[in-house]
Amino acid sequence: MTDAVSSGGIDPRPSDSGLRASDADRERVSEQLRDALAEGRLDMEEFEERLEATYKARTYGELAPITRDLPGAAAVAPVSMVKPPAESGSWAGRIVGGEGSSSWGVAILSGFERKGSWTVPRRFNSFAFMGGGEIDLREANFADREVVVNCVAIMGGVNIVVPPGVEVVVRGLGIMGGFDHREEGRPGDPGAPRVIVTGFAFWGGVGVERKLTRAERQRLKEERRQEKLERKASRKELDGSRTDGPDDMYDALDEARDLIRERHEERRERHEERRERHRERRQDRDRRRRHGGY
Repeated sequence: MTDAVSSGGIDPRPSDSGLRASDADRERVSEQLRDALAEGRLDMEEFEERLEATYKARTYGELAPITRDLPGAAAVAPVSMVKPPAESGSWAGRIVGGEGSSSWGVAILSGFERKGSWTVPRRFNSFAFMGGGEIDLREANFADREVVVNCVAIMGGVNIVVPPGVEVVVRGLGIMGGFDHREEGRPGDPGAPRVIVTGFAFWGGVGVERKLTRAERQRLKEERRQEKLERKASRKELDGSRTDGPDDMYDALDEARDLIRERHEERRERHEERRERHRERRQDRDRRRRHGGY
C-alpha cells in the first residue's frame, strides 16, 4: 500500500502517505475511475471494486495504489497539502493597457480570425468582403475598460465571441444585412470591460455570441462535483453518519447523471469543432474557386 500512483494525480511522499485523505481527494480518484470505465480500461466489476476501495480509503497511502495502472495525470489535479490562495479579480488582471497586439483584420474572398491569448486594442477594425472573420475575446486581454470593435461586412460576415460577464453594446447599421443585438442589455460584472460593436453591413451580417472557454466549463463541472460532495456530507449528518444504504443509491445515480452530462458536453464540443473545420474548408474551397483553382 505504499506504491505511488505514477499517473493518477495522487503521489504521496513517504511523509504524506499516512495523512488523512479528504472527500475531495477521494472524489478525484473516483473521477479517474469513471473515465477509465467510460474508455473501456476497466470493466464494471473492476470499477466497482476500486470505487469501493476509494471510498473506504482513509489516508493518501491507501488511495495511491488504486489508479497506479491508469493514465490521466494531466487530467486529474494533484493533491496539494497547501490550500491555494483565492483567485484575484480576473477582470482587473485582464485590463493591461498598451496598444493591443492586433488592431485590424481583413477577409477579402477569404477569412481571418483573432482568438486565444491576445490583447484587444481600444479600437479594432475589421473588414469582410465575400469572406468571413471571427473575433474571439474569451481568452483575450483588453487595452482599456471600454473597447470598440468596428466591423464592415459586405456580402460577408464577422462573428464576435465574448465571455460571460462582459457588457455588450451594438451600434452597427445594416442595409439588406444586420447586426445581432441578442447579447445587449445584460449588465457586466464589476470591473469587466465594455465591448462596443459598431460598423456597417451590406448584404452581410455581424453576429455576437457568448461562450464559455473549455477551462471555465471544467471549473463549473468541478463546482457541481463539490456541491454533490456537500450534499452527500449533509445527508450523512442527518442520517447519523450512515455509510451505506439508500445514500449509496443516490450517490450512484448522481455519478451516472454526471457521466452522461459530461459525455453530452464532450459530444457537443466535438460537434462545434467539426462545424468550425467544415466552415474553414468551405471558405478555402470558395476562395480557390474564385481564384480559378490557384
